[in-house]
Order: sequence, then structure tokens, then C-alpha cells
Amino acid sequence: MRTFLNSIVILLLSVTLAAQTSTTESSSAKPAEKSEAAKSSNLPSEATVDSFLRQQFGYETDLTWKISSIKPSTVAGLAEVTVVLANQQGQQLTRFFVAPDGKQALVGEIIPFGPKPFDPAKHLLEKGISGPERGSKDAPVTIVEFGDLQCPACKAAQPTIEAMAALPNVRFVFQNFPLEMHNWAAKGAAYADCMGRASNDAFWKFVAKTYETQSDITAENADEKLTAIADGVGVKGSDIAACAVKPETKARIDASLALGKSVDVSGTPTLFINGRKIASLDPHYSDVYKSLVEFAAKQ
Repeated sequence: MRTFLNSIVILLLSVTLAAQTSTTESSSAKPAEKSEAAKSSNLPSEATVDSFLRQQFGYETDLTWKISSIKPSTVAGLAEVTVVLANQQGQQLTRFFVAPDGKQALVGEIIPFGPKPFDPAKHLLEKGISGPERGSKDAPVTIVEFGDLQCPACKAAQPTIEAMAALPNVRFVFQNFPLEMHNWAAKGAAYADCMGRASNDAFWKFVAKTYETQSDITAENADEKLTAIADGVGVKGSDIAACAVKPETKARIDASLALGKSVDVSGTPTLFINGRKIASLDPHYSDVYKSLVEFAAKQ
């Protein structure tokens, strides 16, 4: 899937979007209303984005897409478009940015800048993290993972993540971030949230076992499988299943999703090392990640 997506990125770098029709503002609109209208007029319509994708990728007969969101980006004037691309190799969330004139698009990450670029995300996470954790609360480095139990990339990244979590001077926190494209991820997140509140130790065993048996779990058998996993790690599965459907559990998952979105999480797994975002884990870079942790501990 990575090679396939790389080709999509290359294509997107050289494309243009047709200019969208601007909306007409009412002369009686208040300044704030005019500002909001101006923001909206800079956003491409779903029809424009769909036409753009069709022109770019229509030749890929097994490729489908779903527009996830079209919204103003954190950079004034740019529109942020997020789409789910899928083919037989799997699904991938990707995004691109559209210029105010609606004629150019660019692919890439908007990264924080300044003398201490990672502090804003670090402070937001310090205030908002609520998931299960391990390591000392006083550790100089806090690693926060936003994960999805149905995500194959999360499963593949677990050895690398576990190695980072085991490093000295690290406090490791897991935050649920179930992706819309996964049909039992939200349920998995609910079970995981309840497991974390029932037993911190059992939570980590639950996550490991869920990833281990990920391919056997479906939307149809998720309750049965997840309940059995809870039983298997020493927590009464029926209690976890009952907790998973409570409104307060959904509220906690929604809060975790909102926290992730506030620090620009769009896919999983995404890690933050004292606020530094690591959005694409590669086991070949394990030594680099270790160096990042060690560097953060000295700051």
C-alpha cells in the first residue's frame, strides 16, 4: 500500500483544482458573519473534490475514495481536504491542501514552527490525556500514542512502540483514536477504555491480544471476541461488555478523538514525544526514535 500511496502523492503534487464558484455575501451581514462567509467561500465543494479525484485516479479501476472532510486548515487561506483512498491492498487516510484561488493543491504536512515548536501540542496533551499509562508520572519524557485496535499499521508498529515505551525516563500513555474507515474500531475503543478503568495492568495485555487476533475479529463477532479477550486477561468480560455500551464510555472516546484532532492527528498510529509528532512509524528508524526520546529527556 505504501508504494501505491507514494505514487498518489507524486501525482497530487503536480495537479490543479478547478476554481470553485464563490458565494455572494449579504450587504447586511455583520463583520463576523462576513469573515465566516469568506472562510466558507475558500473551501472547495464536495463536487469539485470528487471531480478532481475522478480526473486524477479514474484510470485506477480498483481504487475508490470517500471524502472525509473539507475544512479550513490551520494556515489562513488554505483549505484542508481529507479523503479515504482504498483498493485491494487496503485503506489509507490522506490529505492535501487547496490554495485560496482553488487552482493549486499541495501534499505534505504543515509542521509547527518557532523557538519551541512542540510546546503547544505538549501543553494540550498534558491537559487532555486520560488514557491508561505506565512509567513514572514524573518522567521527563511523555510519549502519547493515538491508536486504533483495528488498524493494521498499529499492529505492525507495536514492537517499535513497545521498545520506545520501555526506554528509561519515559511515561507512556495510550489514547483511543478509532478511525471511521474501520467497522469495529469504535467498539474496540470502548472495550479498551473500560479495560483501562477496570485494570491498568490487564489493559496492556488486552491491547496486545487484540492486535494478535486482529484478523479474526469482524464487525459481526467483535463483541464475542473482545469479551473473550477480556476474560482471558483476567477481567470479567461481561462487565466490560456492559461498560462498553454506556454513554459515558462513548463520551470518553469522543473526548480522546477531540484531543487527537486538536493536535492534528489524522491517522494511526500517531505518537507524540513531549509534543513532537511522529506520524509514520518505521521499524528501520528505531535508533532515531530512541535518540529523539533521549534528546527530549535532556531539554
